Amino acid sequence: MKKIIGIGSLGLILIITGYFLFVYYVPYSEGFRSGELIKISNKGVVFKTWEGEISQGVSESQRFFFSVEDDEEKVITLLKDLQGKNVKLTYIERFSTFPWLGDTKYFITQVEKTQ
Repeated sequence: MKKIIGIGSLGLILIITGYFLFVYYVPYSEGFRSGELIKISNKGVVFKTWEGEISQGVSESQRFFFSVEDDEEKVITLLKDLQGKNVKLTYIERFSTFPWLGDTKYFITQVEKTQ
């Protein structure tokens, strides 16, 4: 009986670990978005995450919401400096996210100022 519980527990741990590794390391898509950087903020109660949005047009429906991982210090600094300006963002989209990484599935990896 102990052997069955041990194998079952090990199997469950391997499945959970595999899920976390898959969600974190396997991107669903990669791409670019550009628009006016409206906001970048560090928000949260338990987990502080960097969240932002760009406007891609006139209407509210053309907004792109994104997250930035804490270890992307260069990207965070650039976003703070370029607030209110037009930017081109390089992002990866994950299948899902975790509360300690960010609110969205879109994670910014590079920022460029555009005209």
